Amino acid sequence: MKVVILASGGLDSTVTAALAKRDGYQLYLLTLEYGQRHHIEITRAERIAEWLKVHEHKIIRLDLSVFGRSALTDQIAVPKSRSLAEREAGIPPTYVPARNTIFLSLALAYAEVVKAEAIFIGANIRDYSGYPDCRPEFLKAFSELARLGTKRRVEGCPLEVIAPLLMMTKADIIRQGQNLQVPFEWTHSCYDPDVDGLACGHCDSCLIRLEGFREVGMTDPVAYEKGGL
Repeated sequence: MKVVILASGGLDSTVTAALAKRDGYQLYLLTLEYGQRHHIEITRAERIAEWLKVHEHKIIRLDLSVFGRSALTDQIAVPKSRSLAEREAGIPPTYVPARNTIFLSLALAYAEVVKAEAIFIGANIRDYSGYPDCRPEFLKAFSELARLGTKRRVEGCPLEVIAPLLMMTKADIIRQGQNLQVPFEWTHSCYDPDVDGLACGHCDSCLIRLEGFREVGMTDPVAYEKGGL
């Protein structure tokens, strides 16, 4: 069976893709270059696609920076060194308006073209509780949209939206990645890397990632800026 996987080059989407590969799916990866302030995640996604030996890897370029209002696409400071309580208080400025809605819509179009059975997304509610488009309710609603608005469904071929990591902790995801021999050193999670692509070690995403590796008793193999840990 064919599946489309939203692949950002990050830890979660890579483990998600590895799970689908383990389960025997034929992988069609979709990566979005959406006007984010750094390009490194695109190159990491390309490397991950090669490692997975995917059937096809599409990279779509669109520019969400024209809307702005996100620390990932606009000249807004990325929050650093925040406590757990601070990270759980409200929606962070790294939220990109409607990003998962847009990404899933493009994945849905791709899935219809290649006749995929499902879309896999690495959304995770427990570590990213501030993002409204990572909630189970959102994914359920989008699945209903896919059911109502696609030719394949009308022809009797329903398409699922699957988020296998949705309720896992970051430590659980890392353990799953270990079992699947995921090359963690090729993944990228940082919201604010330097010009060489080194992770900052202080943004919310870096902190969550580092906490997960510490919990499983591992050292994160990616490179961090000097003094970033």
